[in-house]
Amino acid sequence: MAGGEVWRPLLAGAWLLWLLPWASAVRRSDFPAAFLFGTATSSYQIEGAYLEGNKSLSNWDVLTHLPGRVNDGSTGDIADDHYHRFEDDVELIHSLGTNAYRLSISWARILPRGRFGKVNPAGIEFYNKLIDALLLKGIEPFVTLNHYDIPQELEDRYGAWLSAEIRRDFGHLADVCFAAFGDRVKYWVTFNEPNVVVRKGYMLGTYPPERCSPPYGSCAGGDSGTEPYLATHNIVLAHATAVEIYKRKYQSKQKGLIGIVMSTTWYEPLTDSPEDRLATERVLAFDVPWFLDPIVYGDYPPEMRQLLGSRLPTFSPEERRKLGYKLDFIGVNHYTTLYAKDCMFSAGCPLGQQTQPALVAVTEERNGIPIGPPTPMPTFYVVPDGIAKIVTYVMKRYNNLPMFITENGYAQGGDGYAHVDDWLDDQGRIQYLDAYLTKLAEVIRDGADVRGYFIWSLIDNFEWLYGYTLRFGLHYVDFQTQERKPKSSALWYKRFLQSLHEAQ
Repeated sequence: MAGGEVWRPLLAGAWLLWLLPWASAVRRSDFPAAFLFGTATSSYQIEGAYLEGNKSLSNWDVLTHLPGRVNDGSTGDIADDHYHRFEDDVELIHSLGTNAYRLSISWARILPRGRFGKVNPAGIEFYNKLIDALLLKGIEPFVTLNHYDIPQELEDRYGAWLSAEIRRDFGHLADVCFAAFGDRVKYWVTFNEPNVVVRKGYMLGTYPPERCSPPYGSCAGGDSGTEPYLATHNIVLAHATAVEIYKRKYQSKQKGLIGIVMSTTWYEPLTDSPEDRLATERVLAFDVPWFLDPIVYGDYPPEMRQLLGSRLPTFSPEERRKLGYKLDFIGVNHYTTLYAKDCMFSAGCPLGQQTQPALVAVTEERNGIPIGPPTPMPTFYVVPDGIAKIVTYVMKRYNNLPMFITENGYAQGGDGYAHVDDWLDDQGRIQYLDAYLTKLAEVIRDGADVRGYFIWSLIDNFEWLYGYTLRFGLHYVDFQTQERKPKSSALWYKRFLQSLHEAQ
C-alpha cells in the first residue's frame, strides 16, 4: 500500500476527522527507556538581539533586510527574543516533561569575525547560561554548531562555502565550542541540513548567498551546475575537520558524541514502471547520500558519479584521511513524502527543479489526488509511512548507524485563524505527531537504532523565507508582546511523555 493510501478517506472528503479531539494510540512505553524526547529550535529563528552582545551580522541578517526576500517582509531581528527570555523558555521545555532540547549556536555571536577576530565573551556567556539552565532542569542539550547562519564577514572575505578557507574557520568555531561547552554537552551536530543550504543557496538562489544560474533561477552571480558540488565538498570537509578535532582533542575526556543532521524527503515512484522505480533510487541518492556517502564511505554516491562525472570534486589522500574520523550518529529531519517521476527516459519533465541533476521530477499528486493530506507548508504532506521508510533506507545504507529524529513537525498557517484560540486548538498537529510517532515506534521495534525524537518546534518562530506566516510551535507566540501560550499539542506531548509512568 502506498504511503498516501492510509489517509485516502480524508482525501475523499472526511477532512472533519482532522478537527476532532484526538485519542493517542502511541505511548511513551513503546520506545526504549533511555530514548531522548525533546523539541528543537535554531539560533536565527528564535534568538533575536541581532546587534546585541557584540554579535556581528550573519548572512541571514543581511538577506532578510533586502526587500522582497521574505514573504511577509519580516526579519529575525527580534524573533522570539529568546536571547533575553531563555530562562522562561527553559521553563516551557521543562513543563513538557522532555529530557532533551536541540539548539544551535550563532557563529556570529561566538566568533563575530570568524578566525579573523577574537572569541566574543558575551556569546560564550549566553550559551553557558542557557546550557546550565537546561542541565539544572535535567534537560540534555543537543547542540548544533551551524544551522544555516554564518558571519557575513566570511562571505565577504572569501565566498564562504565556495572557498576551502571555510574549513579552517569552521574547525576554529568547533574547537572554541568544544572547549567552552563540551564538559556539559554530550551531543554535538556539525551541520543542520547542508543539503538544503547548498541547493537553496547555490542552485536555486533563494537562500544566502543567493547564487544560481538558468534554468534554476536568475541571480546576480553563480553557476547552478557546479557551485552546489563545490560548496558540498567544502561542507563535507569542514565537517570532517570538526570531527577530527573532537575525536583527537576532546572525546576521550568529554565522552560525548558527534554527528550531522540531514534534511530527508521520502519518495514513492509515481508509477510502477521500472523507470520510475529507478528514478526513485536516484533521487534518494542525490539527497542524503550526497553528503553521507563521503562522510561514511569516503566518496560521493556512485549514482551521482555516473550522471555528474567531473562536476563532482575528488578527495585527495589527505582529505580521505580526515574522513577516516567517523561520526557517531546521523540526525534525520523528516516532514514529508513526494512522488518521483523519471526524466532520464521520459520527456516533458520541468526544468529548474532541484531534483533535475538526478534526471527526476517530483510531484505531490497522482491522477489529481495528493499523496496525503496537505499542510500549509508547500510540498509538506501527511504521509506517516514516510518516516519509517526513510529510517529504513538510512539504516540499510549506513549499516544501522545510530540515528536521531532531529526534526519532525507540522505547520499551521493560512486564512483560517481569526482568533488566538484558533492557533491554540491544533488538532491537525496532534494527529500528525501521533501518526508519525506510531510509525517510528514500529520501525524501532523492527531493529532501527533510533535513539531520540525532537519536535520542530518548541515555539512559533521565524520560518526563514515564510517569515511569521507559518507556525510550527507547540507554544503559540504573540510576536508583539512575546507572550507564550501552550497549544493543545503541547498538552498532548506532555501527556504522551507521562504515559510511561501510567503504564508502569
